[in-house]
Amino acid sequence: MRPRQTILLGLLLLVPVLAFLSLYGFGRNHYVLPTFLPERIEAAQPAVAVGAVAGQPDTVYHRVQPFELVGLGGRMVSSRELGQGPYVVQFLGDSAVSAAATAMMARIQEKFRPDPRVRLATLVPNLNLEKAAAEESAGVEMAQLSARYGTISGKWFFLTGAPSALQRLARAEFGQTALNPARYPFRPDTEPTNLLPGRLLLVDRAGHVRGYYEVADKYEVERLITEINVLLYTYDHHD
Repeated sequence: MRPRQTILLGLLLLVPVLAFLSLYGFGRNHYVLPTFLPERIEAAQPAVAVGAVAGQPDTVYHRVQPFELVGLGGRMVSSRELGQGPYVVQFLGDSAVSAAATAMMARIQEKFRPDPRVRLATLVPNLNLEKAAAEESAGVEMAQLSARYGTISGKWFFLTGAPSALQRLARAEFGQTALNPARYPFRPDTEPTNLLPGRLLLVDRAGHVRGYYEVADKYEVERLITEINVLLYTYDHHD
């Protein structure tokens, strides 16, 4: 092979290598998670100097307000305890799709077992009317569920409350209503609650709802796992 041809061949082989090194060293992949439940748009800040560019309008998103529910052994568990990092919420029902959602929660627990920031909450309606009987029966039911799914203490919480309290949480805090959760503005009091037992929700540590996932679709569960990882990456690299 002639020297000129050898040089040309070497350059042709070098170009993709250089391109790869450039992308590896300088390129960035951005996966931006949506934020749901917009409440209002705040006016842009005016420019304060000659030649300055006025700010962009800011969308203010709903934050899940603090709440407490009864956990195993009658211990009160707060949303603050859940929100040390991203957490996943399930509203438990009696249907087969609800059982499938709980099985998916077990899968997510196992996937993120090493990371204490990721927590899970299954909310169980307490259907008894008499308080003492309600607490006793709910405690037995949650203990049975916890044992069945192998929950890790401090990571996956089975929590109970009156159906009306859970309905209020579902509608007013987590956006489980008949409206499209991306619709502006979020006005939960004007919409009926629409509890979907086969749906999981992802909440970030700031209290914003970042995703809704239908467990009947296996790709939705994979998306949930991916988006939890995205939040963890954001916490690790942008704090």
